[in-house]
Amino acid sequence: MSQSEQKVVQYLGEAHASEIGLVSVLRSQIAITPRGSYRDGLEKHLDETRKHAARIQQRLDELDGARNPLQVVVGFTETLVSQGLALSKAPFDLLRGTGGEEKVLKNAKDAYATEALEIATYTALERLAVKVGDEQTAQLARSIRADEERMLERIMREIPKLTDAVVGAEIEGEPSYDISKTGAADTAREVAHEIKQTARDTHTAARRSARQARKIPGVAQVEGQLKGAVASEDDLAIARYDSLTAEEIVSKLPELSQLDLAKLDSYERKHDNRTTVLSRITALRRAEPWPGYDELTVAEIEAVLDEGDEQRLRDVVAYERAHKNRAGVLNAARRETANA
Repeated sequence: MSQSEQKVVQYLGEAHASEIGLVSVLRSQIAITPRGSYRDGLEKHLDETRKHAARIQQRLDELDGARNPLQVVVGFTETLVSQGLALSKAPFDLLRGTGGEEKVLKNAKDAYATEALEIATYTALERLAVKVGDEQTAQLARSIRADEERMLERIMREIPKLTDAVVGAEIEGEPSYDISKTGAADTAREVAHEIKQTARDTHTAARRSARQARKIPGVAQVEGQLKGAVASEDDLAIARYDSLTAEEIVSKLPELSQLDLAKLDSYERKHDNRTTVLSRITALRRAEPWPGYDELTVAEIEAVLDEGDEQRLRDVVAYERAHKNRAGVLNAARRETANA
């Protein structure tokens, strides 16, 4: 895969993650917006955004044959981050402001900023695609950007009217609608459920591709670093991580895979940045006996050891003793060494 193709896939992945997150944000905003021209515009753009995500995914699938396996990991992480932000933002959209009219106005200003970012994203994608000779992707970016530009103009036309509604409700005492009758609470629950379900579906679909990608040297550690940068304590391989002392954490590190060690390294540097923990992680982060080793069960490792490669046997023994120290693997290695 050429460097230019990798960059196009990267930009497409970023755009796709953005569209997926925006679907949920739009739903939460529609939930508190009264019937009228602005809500009509939001509902139309929600439909467009879903189509944008589908079209970008189709283009990514078309380019998949030339796709760098590492992009699977990066794209997967970006999508989860986007979904996580949408999940945290949706309830906030329902609560901000002193009254229903002001909530809608604040959301409209956010929507304007979001559309400007989307336009910049697709402008960059189009320019990149043109420069590297990918006219199909350039046309896709132009088409989607046109939808975003129309939505930006529509929001700007609506903001004066939404501001007038705030004046009427909060200064003149003439509120225009009752937020409790817009279905906001039900929609918030539906949005949260859909985001979680999408995250589960995305995870299931990506697991096989990610596992295959980890068979390439270095990919597992890169994946761990990316995940650690956005991880919460619950995402870590060591339970109650934040409440443990450095000594307690160090004692548990040998049990972890290279991916989990990389994740902890990134998480620790972002939070407590303890030298004792980081030094031990660095000492344990070493090449697996072969790429993808940490993904295998004892039985799968034994099957490889049956091939009788002496150097591989030595590498497995050294790695296992420094890490999980699994009796089944060590016994298998001893048997093969004795038979060699």
